[in-house]
Parts: sequence; C-alpha cells; structure tokens
Amino acid sequence: MFRTALRNVFAHKGRLLMTVLAVMLGVAFVAGTLVFTSTISEAFQKSSEKGYSHVDVAIEPGDGEKKGGNPGPPPNLTQQILDEAAKLPGAASATGVVSGFTAVADKKGDLVGDGWGTRGANYYGGPDGEDARYPMRDGRAPDRRGEIAIDAKTAERTGYRVGDTARMSVSGPIREEKVVGVFTTDDGNVAAGGTLVLFDNATAQQLFARPGEYTGIQLEATAGTSQKELRKQAQDVLPARAEAVTGQKLADEQSKTIEKQMSGMRTMLLIFAGISLFVGVFIIANTFSMLVAQRTRELALMRAVGASRRQVTWSVLVEAFSVGLVAAVAGLAAGVGIAAGLRALVGQLGTMPDGPLIVTPTTVAAALVVGVKVTVLAAWLPARRAAKIPPVAAMSSVHAPATTRSLVLRNTLGAVLTGGGTALVLYATGMDDGKAPMGAGAALLLVGVFVLTPLLSRPLIGLAAPVLRLFKVSGKLARQNAVRNPRRTAATASALMIGLTLVTGMTVVAGGVQKGIETMAAGSLKADYQVSMANYSPLSPDVEKKLAALDEVAATSPMRNTASRIGGETEYLTGIDGRSIDRLLSLDFTDGSWAGVANGDKAVVDTGTANQHDWKVGSDFRVTYADGKQETLTVAGLYESNALVRGIMLDTGTVTPHMARVTDMQVMVKTADGASASVKDALEKGLGNNPAVLVQDKQDISEDIAQVISILLNILYGLLAMAVIVAVLGVVNTLAMSVFERGQEIGMLRAIGLDRRGVKRMVRLESLVISLFGGVLGIGLGVFLGWAAGELIATSGLETYALVLPWDRLAIFLALAALVGVLAALWPARRAARLNMLAAIKTE
Repeated sequence: MFRTALRNVFAHKGRLLMTVLAVMLGVAFVAGTLVFTSTISEAFQKSSEKGYSHVDVAIEPGDGEKKGGNPGPPPNLTQQILDEAAKLPGAASATGVVSGFTAVADKKGDLVGDGWGTRGANYYGGPDGEDARYPMRDGRAPDRRGEIAIDAKTAERTGYRVGDTARMSVSGPIREEKVVGVFTTDDGNVAAGGTLVLFDNATAQQLFARPGEYTGIQLEATAGTSQKELRKQAQDVLPARAEAVTGQKLADEQSKTIEKQMSGMRTMLLIFAGISLFVGVFIIANTFSMLVAQRTRELALMRAVGASRRQVTWSVLVEAFSVGLVAAVAGLAAGVGIAAGLRALVGQLGTMPDGPLIVTPTTVAAALVVGVKVTVLAAWLPARRAAKIPPVAAMSSVHAPATTRSLVLRNTLGAVLTGGGTALVLYATGMDDGKAPMGAGAALLLVGVFVLTPLLSRPLIGLAAPVLRLFKVSGKLARQNAVRNPRRTAATASALMIGLTLVTGMTVVAGGVQKGIETMAAGSLKADYQVSMANYSPLSPDVEKKLAALDEVAATSPMRNTASRIGGETEYLTGIDGRSIDRLLSLDFTDGSWAGVANGDKAVVDTGTANQHDWKVGSDFRVTYADGKQETLTVAGLYESNALVRGIMLDTGTVTPHMARVTDMQVMVKTADGASASVKDALEKGLGNNPAVLVQDKQDISEDIAQVISILLNILYGLLAMAVIVAVLGVVNTLAMSVFERGQEIGMLRAIGLDRRGVKRMVRLESLVISLFGGVLGIGLGVFLGWAAGELIATSGLETYALVLPWDRLAIFLALAALVGVLAALWPARRAARLNMLAAIKTE
C-alpha cells in the first residue's frame, strides 16, 4: 500500500501541483516570518549589548512612586550624587547622562529620522576631556552653547559636514546650531534609523533636565570589581526613589523588550500565515476529494482484492504526507529566501543594525510540521470517504453521490452553527466587553456558512442565469457545471469567501472609526488649530507665548499635564487657560460649567472620574501635587468624556507652580478670521517654519487619521493578499481537475458542434460564477461582521462611531473577485479547448 501511495503521487503530480503551491505559500509565510523576526531580534539584541559594553552599573531614577511620597516621576540625579558615585572604591569612571527628544532637519528643511527615534544627549568629557561612548570621526566634541556633534549616519543622510549650520528643535522653538563634530556610535536607536545629536553638558542639562541634573549615571568598574560588587557599593549613594542596576541586567531587560516587541509582530504575521494555510485547507480537501472520486474504480479494486478500509485510508494519507513534505521543504526554502530579501531591503533603508540571517532549528521544525500536518489533516475526510465506498457500488459508478442523510445532516449542522454564531455576534454588540463572545460568534458564523455553502450555491448561482443566457450554450453549460457538484463549488468559493470577509470587515470598521473620530473632533473642538510636536512629545511653553503674540490669533490655551494624588490614587491633571478655554473646547456638560475655573480653585471633571470618587458639582476634594504641596479644589462642572478629552481640568495658574519642568502636550489656537491657508502659513512662520512642530486644523486632523487608517488597511490588505493568491490557486486547481474529469464530456460537446471558443467561454464563465459566488458571500459576511464590530466599538468608548459602507471599495472587491475568476480560468480553459475530441471521447 505504501508503494501504491507513492506511485499515485507520481502518477498525479500534475494534478497535485496547485496543492503543493498552496501549502508551500503558507509554509513560506510561516518560515519567512520566523526567520525575519529572529534575525531582527538578534541584530537589535547584539546592538543593545554593544551599547551597554561600557556600563557596569547604572544609577537611574526609579520607575514607580514611593509609597507616601510625592506623585509623578521621581526627581533627576544631581551633580553631588555623580561626584559621590565617582569616588566609590570600585568605580573606575562615572559618566553623567542626560537625553531627550531632538528633531533634526536636513538641508531641505525636512525632518530626518522617524520622529520617534530622533534623540539628543550630552557629551560628558572625562578627565582627558573625551567621552568614550562617542569617538569623533571628524572634527571635535561640542564644548559650548551653539555647538553640536551628529552621528555619522545622520551626517550621510543630511549631507551636513563640520562647519555647517543645522536647524533643529527640542521642544518647539527652532534652534540653529553649528556642527563641530561627526562621531560613530553603537547606539541601537541610530542603527534602527534614528538620529543622535550631542550637546555640551551644560546645554544638554538645560534642554532635557535642569542645570546640574542628570537623567542617569553610568559607572565603569575597576579591574577585579564585579558588577554585583559595584552595584552593592552604589547603594550607599542612592537618593530616594532611585535604583542601581547592573549593565548585564540592563542588557537583559533591553533584550526582553526587543523580544516582546518582536513577539507582537511575529504573532500578527503568523495569524495571517494561519489564514493563508486555512484557505489552503480547502484546496487540499478539494484536490483529494476529486482524486478519490476519479480513482473510485481503482480504490474499489483494491478493496476487492483484500485491502481493508484502514489500508485505503492510510494510502491516501501517505499521499498527503508526501505532498505536504515536499511543499514544506519548498516553503521553508522560499521562506528563508523571502526573509533574506526583506533583511537586505531593511538594511538598505538603514532601519536596523547589521547581523546574519538567523535560521533556528525551531523554525525548520515548525515549517516541516505545519506543512505536513495541515496537508494530512485536510486530506483526512477525503481519505475516510474513500474507505467507506462499497466495492460493488464503486465498480458500477465513477461517482458516488452524497446520500440524502448526509446532506440533511450537513445542512442541519450548518443551520445550527450559522444561527448560533449570528445570535452570539448580536448578543456581543450590546456588551461592554464583548470581544471574546464576538470572536467566537464570528468563527461559528464563518464555519456555519461554509457548511451551508453547498445548499446556498444553487439559488445564488441561479440568480446569474439571466446574464448567462446571453452567452447561449456556453452560459447554460457553465451554470450547470457550477452547480453539478455543490460540495466542490462550495469548497472552491469558500477559500475566496474567507479572504474577502476579512478584507471587507476591516474596511467597514476602519471607515466607521474614521468617521467617528472626525465627528468627535468636530464636536469637541472650537479651536481652529491644534499645535503639537511631530512625535507628540512635550512642547515648550514658549510655543504658546509666540502664538499668542501673533496678530492673527484671538485666543490660545495649552493642554498641560501633571500627576497628582487624590484619595490615595494617582490622577493626572490637565492645565488649561480658564479665561479662554470656553472659546476653544466644546464639552458636553451634564451639570455645571467652566464658571470659576479661571479663579484657580475650581475644576471640571469627566463623569467617569466623578463617579469613581462620588463627586458632584460643588464637591470639594484634596489634591497633592507633584511637589508635595496640597490644595482643596471644588468641582465646577461635570462633562461626558470622549477619546479626545477626559480627566480633571483646571487653570494653568493653579498647576504650573507645582511642576518641576513646565511643558505642554499641545496648544489650541482660535484665530480672528478662522482657518485658512494664509493663517496657517502665518502660524508656521511665527514658529520659525519648524518641521518638528505640527500646525493642524480640523481637516488636517481628519486627513492624518485617514492616512493612518489607510496605511494600516494597506498593510492588512498586503498580508491578506497571500490568502487571496491561495484562493486563486484553488479556483485554478478545481477547474483544471474538473476539465480532466469531464474530458469525455468536453470531447462529445466538441463532436456535436461546440467550437474551441465556446469551450473556453464555458470554462471561463464557470470560473467567473464560482468566484463571484464566493465574493458575494464574503462581502455580505464582511459587512455584517464589520457592523457588529462597530457596534461593539461604539459601546466601548467611541460613542460617535457611525457605520459607513464604502460602496466604492465594495465594488472594487467584487470586481477583484470577478478578475480572480477570469485569471484563474486562463490555463484550464485553454487546456479544455485543446483536448483532442476523439481521444477524449474514448477516455473512460
């Protein structure tokens, strides 16, 4: 039986080609994901280890709040602590570190880097005046205000050389600095495509902390002193809410962070790889079902000469195992090749450190197991079906039709699953946290519709009959062929249905979210413009002062955040200009108003926070600020929060004196003549045409949201493209095997007058009908699930969510389904038309 199974594989290798390709693509997706993420993770971890090679112990402000202490972040480290750390017996050197966001513009005025990875730091010269972390390649280190050094990669990208003047921004105001040096570094942030700018120590402290303060201290141990010993010594100089960490621990924590980030990316990619493999299951099952049907007499003869049911089952599964193994090996090789190509592409873009391609034994094992297991499991039902065919019945008929009992059982099961899944999805839409039941309901619904697809095929394909009549005989034959074997049609259409369901659902949800956020922004903001940093890091309060001084500006207010403690819990306060806020924000007050907030002793609170503390208008509450001082405030108004505005808001005059470093998250601006291109130009000019600062009106905010959503959708479309390609292979496979199976019939049609063009048209129309059938089901399910997910989003916080049916995209999806049908039929239709009619008629 084993030799027979292998002989069948070689005998039908042409018919198994599409199955091999489908499994190979899925395995390549899995293997490529594992290899690529492992390569990235390893490269960043090695780069991280290099970055900590000169650090044996680091003294840092602690992450958490000290029990009973002041709320908010811990204080920075002082020069006194640095001096004491340098005197430790096990410390060979002590380096003060201070860093923060720094945006650099190139010579064209465009922002360099990705916005998030653009950093600035201090050059801390040791006893010899040099900082070992940043060896200078060209020029010298900055030693006074107005001088900077930039990393070599940034110098290459921007074209800056020693002596040039560079424009940059730290927290809003534009700065022009002279480049006096270019340095090399192992900093992982730079290796990932970011930028690093060095200032002299005093300037960096002024920009990122306060004079005489550092955000960290790095110690290097003397010969013979271990990191643990030095850490123990450092405990003696630690201030309150600070901690000493070994360099090894820092590197390990960085590695864990990188691995966690890669894990999220790996999981997302593997989900889409799983979708592709799941779609491939339909092709595998369909292929082996058709092979079993075409070899009915052969299998019956094997049963007649003594083969048991188990042997017949195992023979089919051995064929599946062989196909899966070949596909898995090919997929593994393709996956490694894809990962190598991506690695080279990312390397050219300069967004990751150099490193070798990592192919682990786990990756090899996973690829082989996935390929073989998926193929064998998908072929299990066809194998069982083959074993159950009675020898006598099989000898008398090429095809064994499904029994009435099996059809009734299938349709009943499908109806129960579809009804249960629909009910569960509808139930989840009314829950506050209905993600789990909605996911389970959507899965049940998809499975139920798949089980019911044979039943649905006849009436839905029948709707195309009027159009198919236009193609006369070819159209009539195409419709009859499409519904001749409902199970086969269902399996082929379902592969396309799954991909289109996901694509349509995500498109509907994305459109609703975009519309909801636009509505929320329009309803909450009276301001004409919102000003913030490009990466949404804190703004200098100078930005608001410059804007308020412009003739075009009628009113401004910062959004100034600071931590506090209320009732033993940390609450974040938002400082606003109480005199002008009513002209800039439109809140949905349920009680009270802004009245009295400008006086400094009142605040407005969102209803969620008020309910937690049992507050109402007129309630007094005690606040402990970040500097430890306390004050009693009164609730002046209660409002409904949304995704843009929430929390406790009070006048900036109240919160600013308690902030160690005053910064704003954004500034809202009301202009005298409203939003216009000329006004926007005036605001940007007033801020020095700073590329690191965003000046956005409501339309800009909407376009930004639309751009983000569009990018996410395009990424998801790209990831789902593999599933659609696999579905195309499924249609090609079904049609090609169907043409082989119906060879005698096609020969007879040719003999009685159907020309080659008519045969091609018949196969193409059959393919088109099946693809459109899958497309209609997928789009319909996607719209329903997209609506349900939107209802859940609306109850979970985005109350302004609104269902938006993107009719243009839905039409494109349906047209793509039709295109799939047309393209998939090219080879099978040509093959059918070239059949020798006499040879085909003689075929049994």
